[in-house]
Amino acid sequence: MKKHTILLITLLAIAVQGITAQQQSYSGHQLSEEGAWCWFADPRATHYTNESGTINASYIGYIDVHGNVKALQIDYLTGRRTEVLVRSYFQPDDHNNPTFLVLPDERVLIIYSRHTDEPAFYYRVSKYPGDITILGEEKCIKTNHNTTYPSPFLMSDDPEHFYLCWRGLGWHPTIARLTLPDENDDVEIAWGPYQMVQSTGARPYAKYYSNGKDKLYMTYTTGHPDNEWPCWLYFNVINLHPTQGADGSVTVAPALEDIKGNHLSTIADGKFRVNKSAEYKQQYPYTLVDAPDGYRDWVWQIACDEAGLPAIAMVRIDRTKQHHQYYYAKWTGDAWRLTDLAYGGGRFHPSNTEYCYSGGMALDPECPGTVYLSVPTKNAKGESIYEIWRYLVASNGQVVMKDQITRGSAKNNVRPFVLPGSKDVPMRLMWMHGDYAYWIVKKGFPTGFPTAIHAHGTAPQACTAAKHAKGNFTIDINVTLSADHYYGTLLTTQSFSYGLDKETVRPYVEIAGKRYYSTNVLYTSDNWATNCTGTHGDNWPTPHATLHVTFTYDGHRLTVYRDGLIDQVIEAPKLKASQVTTGDLPSGGVQINSFDRCFVQDVVKTLPN
Repeated sequence: MKKHTILLITLLAIAVQGITAQQQSYSGHQLSEEGAWCWFADPRATHYTNESGTINASYIGYIDVHGNVKALQIDYLTGRRTEVLVRSYFQPDDHNNPTFLVLPDERVLIIYSRHTDEPAFYYRVSKYPGDITILGEEKCIKTNHNTTYPSPFLMSDDPEHFYLCWRGLGWHPTIARLTLPDENDDVEIAWGPYQMVQSTGARPYAKYYSNGKDKLYMTYTTGHPDNEWPCWLYFNVINLHPTQGADGSVTVAPALEDIKGNHLSTIADGKFRVNKSAEYKQQYPYTLVDAPDGYRDWVWQIACDEAGLPAIAMVRIDRTKQHHQYYYAKWTGDAWRLTDLAYGGGRFHPSNTEYCYSGGMALDPECPGTVYLSVPTKNAKGESIYEIWRYLVASNGQVVMKDQITRGSAKNNVRPFVLPGSKDVPMRLMWMHGDYAYWIVKKGFPTGFPTAIHAHGTAPQACTAAKHAKGNFTIDINVTLSADHYYGTLLTTQSFSYGLDKETVRPYVEIAGKRYYSTNVLYTSDNWATNCTGTHGDNWPTPHATLHVTFTYDGHRLTVYRDGLIDQVIEAPKLKASQVTTGDLPSGGVQINSFDRCFVQDVVKTLPN
């Protein structure tokens, strides 16, 4: 009896320990199984609520290791989560996450670019206000220089344009003024592009913030901290100076100013030159946030408080690049005050490269004194895992609160971000979770960045509802494909067919003799893992060996899902799912399942692949 009692107590203790460990473990809610972002193309996510109450949605963008640029929409009015394939077969590089801009007509602009190897931006515009589930065709903005890190802004004093900042001319901060998308989604560069500054460093890294009216705020480094010792941090105001003419037209003559409002340069007339000399410090003291002799500065984010005073999340990295220290820099009205927050470890990833990659920082744009940090934290096994912490910095610069958000994580939680405009939203904080090896898929780093996107807060529950109305249907098909016969008809029904075009390698839906082509080619970028040696290249298209396509119809719209992601939405009345047959494209096994109801995406993603 005594032995049985001891055994029972032991088992109960183990059970309690297991329950306690489970309760203590928290890595957030998974929003996307595959996704990553850098921290220089922003806003990588945003939230928009309109005054009429018809739109209340978050938009989150990321890229996966297969080269899929993706966007997630969380609609708080319907409780639906919808994930969209924005662009397939892109350079598989985490610098290429999309950014968002809600236009004056409430359509959503999604803009993205490759990392430094192409003179172009790409963008798509939602067909309807506040809804990215139906996107227009991909458009291109040509430049005369390679691009990366697009950051778009709307300014109320110039309502017919938007402004775009990026790393472009001379690998330096660049700005342009563009027209709003017209009825065909076309835009034009109306002013610029202009390089704003010229550093003695090769690649300044910049972050931007807008007052939404007439000014942009820019903070940037001397160069890449890997290459600069020391590396300083600068701050400029971009005063757009919009003036309205008698005919209502708006002209701009943007100028660069220091934080005190002193004129530095007229942007269109030439670059403002910065360096890290004693002479520069003496001549332009109000352009400097931090000018250390013994550190490499890097920047994570900038925001302004209600009084318009900027705050900056930054990190100081030592000479060896092994010690990263997080700081909060705040302009007091007279000077920059630096608050030492926490030790950030070294590089967060295991690769013997990119030593200046910290776990990351984020400011709450609604309350810039709230700072989120990715900090190496010991778990129960004594292992150091990057967890998300929240720090509150008071107006006097003192840290008055520390709160651990994630705990007991099995994998790192890095690069946190708080959605602008999300003050009253239950899920505002997001981050990358998982095993990160390198920022691009290439030889030597074939796994690249296989992380997921996680979030903190109350997540919408998965929707399993299905529409059973007459005429609704879902057709789910899994096929094996051959690279030697990569074209033809995949599926035919009484009302429509689905195939792959030989010349463009784009799937299409054909209805009544009219073809509706997908913007996205039927390739992945998986072969970069065995062929790529740098950012340059696009010569390794990877055909799909298998394909999972789902067609849902609600009586009005035919939605085509590719591997669970929305690829096409076509408005077409009176479609029927009878007489379903396969065409000449499949070369191997084919599995077709038909349902007399219309599934939502959460259900589509559960269908067997």
